[in-house]
Amino acid sequence: MLISCERKSGGTNEDPETLMTQQSDSLTLIASENGRKSYRFFTPLMERYELAKEPYMEFRKGVDVVTYSDSTGQVESTLVADYAIFFENQKLWEAKGNVVATNAKGQVLETQQLFWNQKTRKIYSNVDSKVTQGTDVIVGVGFESDENFDDFTFRRPKGKVTVDTEPTRGADSTAGG
Repeated sequence: MLISCERKSGGTNEDPETLMTQQSDSLTLIASENGRKSYRFFTPLMERYELAKEPYMEFRKGVDVVTYSDSTGQVESTLVADYAIFFENQKLWEAKGNVVATNAKGQVLETQQLFWNQKTRKIYSNVDSKVTQGTDVIVGVGFESDENFDDFTFRRPKGKVTVDTEPTRGADSTAGG
């Protein structure tokens, strides 16, 4: 009669890629520079995976971010999303699900996916996106912008934009004598 035994190791074989190293509930971070508040970051749940080949922080219950102006301390921009992830080595943020970003100029960006590359200081999306400013609405499939949203470009844009059709003074001063 033969008897076989399997030896079981005492340790677990956890995959470091999926091993959560930090967790925080109802996390609020407030950062300041030179004594002035620069941003407020809130999330109901933060999970960090720093042993992964590409360490990341995941925010499965969403984020709410407010940035403040350096000079006046007034709200400069806001962003809310249902989900976010931050890839630490790449310095790349991805926000997904009902993403709404606003800025002090009154522009409102709505999309289902938004990336912010901290290294290049660019924001972009590859899905349907809409920017509203006053009565102007621009919609496109994807866009790219500087992080301040001063210079943005839409791919395949369409929308309603107000155009000033009044001639400028002196533009045609030599015509018609």
